[in-house]
Amino acid sequence: MKIRSLAKINLGLEVLRKRPDGYHDIRTLFQWIGLWDTLEFVPRSDGEISLQGNDESIPWDGNNLVFRAARLLREQAGVKSGLHIVVDKKIPAGRGLAGGSSNAAMTLYALQKIWGLNLSGQELAGLGRRLGADVAYFFTGGLCLGEERGDKITPLSDLPRLACVLAIPPFPVSTAMIYGRLLPPALTSDDKDSKIIRFLEAGEFGFLENRLEDTIFSFYPQLKDIKSLFRDQGAELSLVTGSGSAVFGLFPDREKAEKSLKEMRKHSVALLVETVSRERGWSELDAGV
Repeated sequence: MKIRSLAKINLGLEVLRKRPDGYHDIRTLFQWIGLWDTLEFVPRSDGEISLQGNDESIPWDGNNLVFRAARLLREQAGVKSGLHIVVDKKIPAGRGLAGGSSNAAMTLYALQKIWGLNLSGQELAGLGRRLGADVAYFFTGGLCLGEERGDKITPLSDLPRLACVLAIPPFPVSTAMIYGRLLPPALTSDDKDSKIIRFLEAGEFGFLENRLEDTIFSFYPQLKDIKSLFRDQGAELSLVTGSGSAVFGLFPDREKAEKSLKEMRKHSVALLVETVSRERGWSELDAGV
């Protein structure tokens, strides 16, 4: 059995406060995009779990989120079945696109069907939260508000389909490093300062921002240059996604996006994708299942 595992971008990100557990409370807008990995699940007769993938930069061992997701679900459900998982990676790691979190979520989603567990989305999200802050989002998808660690998910009405040019620099960025060295302006003190809330009220992309960007740009100024290029090319919104390193530009029509893609490829690896609605995304994922 095979299933798609979609990437996400963050249309806005605000950091509210540091939590006692060392994480930060954030407010963010998650959005599915049409870039995905493919996961294949093959039964094993010996009761073991094994994992392989085609990205040599990723450790395909017991610490991998896919392996941990499969082991967690099997332990929780008391299942003894063996399994071999093959991951065909298209989502680059360490770029703020949450490929690993998406893979973990889709592993839980697919295996509960394979093993006939009939778990609800809420139950799956609860397991996902034990694996990582972004995992819970992928059981809803589309456009969502993420709060607390980013794992309190509220589905929102989907935006119209938008062309998205994704610039992918040749280096990953450590999320832990960025959050560990946040510059003071990163914090959004309360709701009245929230650009995300203003966007949800008015629907104008100009309100949105990623409050991690000052810190990110202090380490990687070339990402600020990429963002400026997108702005010059007429993007309605351009941000670093998550903690980076990928930078996206959203465009109202495909023609402008194609012109931007051509220009961006002079400076960086770049892809042309589009935003994916909740309904469309789940219809494509379920077709695989």
